[in-house]
Amino acid sequence: MSELKLLKILKGIVVSDKMDKTVVVAVSRFVKHPKYDKYLKRDKRYKAHDPENRFKIGDQVEIRSCRPLSKDKSFEVIG
Repeated sequence: MSELKLLKILKGIVVSDKMDKTVVVAVSRFVKHPKYDKYLKRDKRYKAHDPENRFKIGDQVEIRSCRPLSKDKSFEVIG
């Protein structure tokens, strides 16, 4: 029986496209502060594989997890 793969899919905005075949995607989320019950915006940046250098700064994209392609890059851009 084949093993089920769980792929993580995230939505974000391209914040850098200066590298070859790589874009940096900022993914935002809201987190509730445990004491003050205020929602805070938290960003995390992921490097994602873009083999055709198709995406530019400001584009909204989806990325999904994949095998590690380099030291920092283990996501690929879906579209």
